Amino acid sequence: MDKKPDELDRLIHERIRLGIVSALAANDTLTFADLKEILQATDGNLSVHARKLEEAGYITVTKGYEAKKPRTEYSLSPTGKAALESYLVKMESILDSTRKALGKKK
Repeated sequence: MDKKPDELDRLIHERIRLGIVSALAANDTLTFADLKEILQATDGNLSVHARKLEEAGYITVTKGYEAKKPRTEYSLSPTGKAALESYLVKMESILDSTRKALGKKK
């Protein structure tokens, strides 16, 4: 996904995807069920967004079995961590600019 250097990363900016990478930044790994509960997302919605992040290399997915039941675990990749950090820096800049603009209107 091509973007200008000063643009927000649209891949992360979407609410569910931002929730996924944020939750994974705070946890080494989370299961599909964990993310579904945290984000209050449907199976289909979570699957689609997680796949987009995986295709971009932002998260890693490990599939296996636990007690003969499928288990999918997610973790934030180094690329995903860097993308989230960059996104947060840009958001902080936007928020600072907005606060300054609001302060000038008093």
